[in-house]
Amino acid sequence: MLDIAEELHRWAGQGRSFAVATVVAVGGSAPRQPGAALAVDSDGTAVGSVSGGCVEGAVYELCRQAIEDGTTVRERFGYSDDDAFAVGLTCGGVIDILA
Repeated sequence: MLDIAEELHRWAGQGRSFAVATVVAVGGSAPRQPGAALAVDSDGTAVGSVSGGCVEGAVYELCRQAIEDGTTVRERFGYSDDDAFAVGLTCGGVIDILA
């Protein structure tokens, strides 16, 4: 989160609406640890990362939805044989995201 704090401060100073998605828990092998964050502003600009790329698109959409309707959601991303072709982590771990 600290890596995007300066940008978030700038956005807030400009009165821009934005949402922040944060890794709140990990299990197994995960690309980023708790505290990693992705922020999206109302124009669609994104800063940060929660997964190094594996689930960024899905998390981006969670942020866009949060901006639109103001709700908070906790979403789990991971990998299982049942979800082999779904959005998930290829590293075999699980991350929980709060957006």
